[in-house]
Amino acid sequence: MVWGLGVGILFICLLFAFLAFILFKETRTHRFWQAKVDEGDIEMITQLVQLEVEHWRTERPPKGTPAAVWQGIQGVELVTISRDEIHASTSAEAQFAIVGGQRRQITSALDEAKRITARLAERFFYDVPHIRPARVQIDCYTTFQQPGGEASQSCIISTDASREDAAEIDWENDPPEVIAERLGARYELDERGGAKPIEPYKQPASTDDGA
Repeated sequence: MVWGLGVGILFICLLFAFLAFILFKETRTHRFWQAKVDEGDIEMITQLVQLEVEHWRTERPPKGTPAAVWQGIQGVELVTISRDEIHASTSAEAQFAIVGGQRRQITSALDEAKRITARLAERFFYDVPHIRPARVQIDCYTTFQQPGGEASQSCIISTDASREDAAEIDWENDPPEVIAERLGARYELDERGGAKPIEPYKQPASTDDGA
């Protein structure tokens, strides 16, 4: 009886020691990454952003996230990264569904681009571990049919948002279309109200180390 009690106590002590070691190791790793980010180590910052984006590509969509929006999030590509800025691009397409027995467009590419922009901005500003970018630029492209039948993609909405802009957003309650507008989404409409091709903001993040 006493021997069994002693073994139980020893097991509990070893378990606590193991958990303490794991916690200590994770704390050291966290401090290491944070120190590198604070120093402006571009290689480390880039790795952290890339790892988070790769995680999004394997993550299950959060409840309530439309499939088209999630596709835009998972398809995001990193353009440039610096100490204070993340520049990314993705794509959005109009969505169709059966309405009254006919297949009709229910949302435009611009509608979807605004929704994707809002969700990506939130993730880049707040979800990348150790990273607090001052600015996030998101360019959203869609497919245009060219004369002759060739398809190509052009930017239809470009957003260069600051952390100050993001801090003013009610991410839980504001509609994503409103969020995109408040973050400074820039786009142009043609005479029929459709999105026209535009040039993205010419403010790519630099690749220096900030030293």
